[in-house]
Amino acid sequence: MSQETTQTSTTTVPQKSFNFTFVVVSAGVAVLGSIIGIQLITSLGITPNTSIIGVLIAIIIARIPIRWFLQFRNIHNQNLIQTTISAATFGAANSLMIPIGIPYVLGMPELVWPMLFGAGFALAVDVFVLYKLFDSKLFGSNEAWPVGVASAEALRAGDQGGKKAKLLGLGILGGAAGAHFGVSMSAFGVAFIGNIWALGFFGVGLLSRAYSDPLFGVDLDALYVPHGMMVGAGVVALGQFVFILIKSRRKAKVEKAAEPSPQASPAEVNPGPSAEVDHQYTRNDRDIRNAFMVGGGLYLSGSLMMALIGGLITDLSIGQLLLFMAFAAAATFATEIIVGIAAMHSGWFPAFAVTLIMLIVGILLGFPPVALALLTGYVAATGPAFADMGYDLKTGRLIREGMSVQQELFGRRQQLKAGIIGFTVAFVVVMLAHDSYFSQDLFAPVNHVYAATIESGISGEVGVLLLLWAIPGALVQLLGGPKRQIGVMFATGLLILNPLAGWAVIAGITLRFIILRLRGEESQNTMYTVAAGFIAGDALYSFFSSLWKARA
Repeated sequence: MSQETTQTSTTTVPQKSFNFTFVVVSAGVAVLGSIIGIQLITSLGITPNTSIIGVLIAIIIARIPIRWFLQFRNIHNQNLIQTTISAATFGAANSLMIPIGIPYVLGMPELVWPMLFGAGFALAVDVFVLYKLFDSKLFGSNEAWPVGVASAEALRAGDQGGKKAKLLGLGILGGAAGAHFGVSMSAFGVAFIGNIWALGFFGVGLLSRAYSDPLFGVDLDALYVPHGMMVGAGVVALGQFVFILIKSRRKAKVEKAAEPSPQASPAEVNPGPSAEVDHQYTRNDRDIRNAFMVGGGLYLSGSLMMALIGGLITDLSIGQLLLFMAFAAAATFATEIIVGIAAMHSGWFPAFAVTLIMLIVGILLGFPPVALALLTGYVAATGPAFADMGYDLKTGRLIREGMSVQQELFGRRQQLKAGIIGFTVAFVVVMLAHDSYFSQDLFAPVNHVYAATIESGISGEVGVLLLLWAIPGALVQLLGGPKRQIGVMFATGLLILNPLAGWAVIAGITLRFIILRLRGEESQNTMYTVAAGFIAGDALYSFFSSLWKARA
């Protein structure tokens, strides 16, 4: 571990961060993040990564020469501010504004309030499940979470300065320059951080989608190849998760029956990002089971709540109502898991595409338009917050690197509180502002896609195509295993039309391989910092250019 890293890691997480000043500042940046998210999602249809913006705001606040703001000079408090604004931006835009826009576009304004409460409930469950699953065997803190790495490196550079700040600065300049010329520098940076197998298949998927039509005359999207592949890979991925739980439980029973010698006490130090083999998870199998059981039960309760306040009880038979509740709960859980896997390995999360897949399945199940509108909004509310909170917790974990497990868990709880502030403020802002936006005909563009799909319906042929392409998707995911997640990542690439991102991933992986062969493992930390700069530079350029376009 470098001397610079040790300097940051030996500090202590503040025990009393949430005083009056801290909460007021957190709420203020959350309002800012919510407004930015709503403005960008309704004007451009995008929500740039605001974690880096949160880092910059936290560092700026820390430099204000007023006694009340001295507490923000602590890097852990800066991490909390960054967590708050990131949660508010994604919560307001992706998890709330998109869902409530669907019934309005469909001419069902009376469903906006039921949808808002349903989406808010799904958002809360989404955050709860991620909090319980983070740093488990399913979503390890030692996995890539590339955006979280970028935010952590930015915070460290601002705190430490020196060589790390210079490397990060060079990376940011390179990321912004590449983004200006249309190169996906986020994809390029991710290639130096994530799992090579997962990212390799992600890149192949991106290139296959981009060039299948011009080179071979095959439109993969029209044949529902990406959608079917994701269905198959997603089902197998969920099955692999269940298999891991069952296997762990059986292993625990065998060890208990064998009465082994007393185990050593749990590791007292939070391992670094390179400690892949000896990583000590802070979440056990019981936490995973509780997350699945409680989360699933809550999603089922939420679907019942939406059915009641949305008036579905009068529109559906008992059988259809039970089917709607079961499918809505299963779809939301599957969506957050699939989106979480993609975000963990690549920094991309195909929330729109996965939601569209669930909508198509809902149409094939025969649900009426009202039920489909509520279903789509309910599913759309999950996934983005799951991924975003995962990034933030990864940032915190790296900031707390070298601390005791108790300090890590305490710091993670502090981040949860910061995220709750962000999500709560986002809910209030959307509740107060949505009518103003909708009256000006300002909606997220994806709302029109969902509405058009619901109004036009889906033929039975589409169901056959989904089933057909689900088979190879399932096989690829099965062959890769739960660690590599190549099936989900390949399908994620197929769902995204961005050839430059594909070439950027392949180029990054190739360069990473060459550097490791020439310079060895000691070059890993330098690559991490520069790659984090690429991601941060791309995010900053995207953010400010989006604000400029929205202004025009």
